[in-house]
Amino acid sequence: MDRGTVGSAQSGRLLVEVRQEGSSAVVTPAGELDHHTADLLREPLEECLEKGRSRLVVDCSRLEFCDSTGLNVLLGARLKAEAAGGGVHLAGMLPVVARVFEITGADAVFSVHDTLEDALAEETG
Repeated sequence: MDRGTVGSAQSGRLLVEVRQEGSSAVVTPAGELDHHTADLLREPLEECLEKGRSRLVVDCSRLEFCDSTGLNVLLGARLKAEAAGGGVHLAGMLPVVARVFEITGADAVFSVHDTLEDALAEETG
């Protein structure tokens, strides 16, 4: 299993790492996802999809903040991934981020997992 970082981007308040794990692309944003940093997440998600990786696992365990712009980035990626026969799985959300998804109802349209391990295990299950 390749656990090496495929790519990363950083700008002040957000660092995004991407790696391959089985047939999933694991995207790990760390920091604050908002209208100033949204492209740092949007671009790697779209790049994964362009490379044929339609199963995206977003490891949210290091995501400290997410506003509506960040939520829209994830919703857009979800639509594109599903159109390609895959999906977006969210894992390890901190309570402050999970709350945004609960308030907006977005938690109902994503596959949400308690841990990254749970999200990756579903791939084979």
